[in-house]
Amino acid sequence: MEYIKTSIEGVYIIEPRVFNDARGYFMEAWKQAEFNEKVYPVSFVQDNESKSSYGVLRGLHYQRGADSQAKLVRVIKGRVVDVAVDIRRSSATFGQHVMVELSDENKRQLFIPRGFAHGFLVLSDEAIFTYKVDNAYAPQSDAGIRWDDPALGIEWPISLDKVLTSEKDLRHPYLKDAEVFE
Repeated sequence: MEYIKTSIEGVYIIEPRVFNDARGYFMEAWKQAEFNEKVYPVSFVQDNESKSSYGVLRGLHYQRGADSQAKLVRVIKGRVVDVAVDIRRSSATFGQHVMVELSDENKRQLFIPRGFAHGFLVLSDEAIFTYKVDNAYAPQSDAGIRWDDPALGIEWPISLDKVLTSEKDLRHPYLKDAEVFE
């Protein structure tokens, strides 16, 4: 696997080696020892999966405090644009984001460390999105910021009137009013 540093410290694009032949393909999606060496030691405790249709935007989500989560995300069917926003107030890149297209074709993964809000927008008719987390979900620590906060400068690649999101995500505060990491 190739581990590609992004413009924000700690966020990595991971490109697996894919072996194709007449039968299909094979790839290693996760190697603990290699990840520990190339990025940093992490112990994932839970895998999650979602299925969404075109225009669904999930995010920008995070968990506060001791319940925060690092995530390794990928798409096993379809195509999404994935976004990680640095919400570590003491970071030189606070409020900045990384945007990466993930798809079943490019097989890229994105590693998002703790201290980031995360979301994705489905660009295909349907997408199956899966991710590993290093801390179990804790409803009492659930938080988010608005996906359409102008201060973030995220240029979502579809018309905003085509975006489908949850009522919960529409109620998240803008970054300036959110509880962030210190």
